[in-house]
Amino acid sequence: MAEIRKHGYARVSTKEQNEARQIAALKEFGIAERDIYIDKISGKNFDRPEYHRLLNVIREGDLVVVLSLDRLGRNYTEVQEQWRYITNELKADIKVLDMPLLDTRANKDTIDSRFVSDLVLQILSYVAAKERENIKARQAQGIATAKAAGKHLGRPKAERPENWNEVYHQWKEKKITAVAAMQELGLKPNTFYKFVQEEKALDK
Repeated sequence: MAEIRKHGYARVSTKEQNEARQIAALKEFGIAERDIYIDKISGKNFDRPEYHRLLNVIREGDLVVVLSLDRLGRNYTEVQEQWRYITNELKADIKVLDMPLLDTRANKDTIDSRFVSDLVLQILSYVAAKERENIKARQAQGIATAKAAGKHLGRPKAERPENWNEVYHQWKEKKITAVAAMQELGLKPNTFYKFVQEEKALDK
């Protein structure tokens, strides 16, 4: 009997997040690093390059392993669709390391065990999707609160140097060049000309 091929899948939402904990858990389970597929992208859908690479290599009888269900995805409907695609269409198995009930190898024998597995899958898919909604709601609430408090979001607004008026009028009267004015003021071209446009608007 051929040895079962094991594939690992890991996902983090952004490039700044660290997937090391997931990789360590997958390696500890016995998956070679070359067989671990990593996406650094949101779990809102399955439009992910490494996930599609994984689907292309899965063969009947293989095992797909993830640390937790939300690493597979956070879309309630699509998580279940992909789960059934892998298990029913590709005829591979799936194991979720932090939820032993979600292991299709152990839940094939009786209708009771399959029912429990399907029920857990639905509940955890719902929880993952709900958490994504909550994260988005908290972010929106934080932005609204900051705006209501008058906080500036994004890059801080550039302020004019103390010697702006003096240097600006020297440049305007063509006593110095724009390059000299920028050097004197310590400004980049885009900031310098932004201030110039503001001055022109005030003169109108």
